[in-house]
Amino acid sequence: MDKENQTIHNYNHGITIIERKSALISGVKKIESFDDEEFLMDTVMGMLVVKGEGLELLKLDTLQGNVSIKGLIKSLAYIEEGTKKDKENSIINRLFK
Repeated sequence: MDKENQTIHNYNHGITIIERKSALISGVKKIESFDDEEFLMDTVMGMLVVKGEGLELLKLDTLQGNVSIKGLIKSLAYIEEGTKKDKENSIINRLFK
């Protein structure tokens, strides 16, 4: 298990967006949450939020750390670790409102 974690941490992080209709993201350690408007991922370079419309998970390769998403991509942003907790709270709050 430790060897797998070390392998993922050695991956390079990259993002390829094709015509705002699809994205290939490498260096993903874990998908924290996702729906048709937002993906929250833990990458080797920090927490990444992808926002858009009609987002779908096409491919998840946990061994290589690759994620493929399709849909209209509106924004990509990295968030600081301190704001991750706020983000999780807002998702939970939206579910129970």
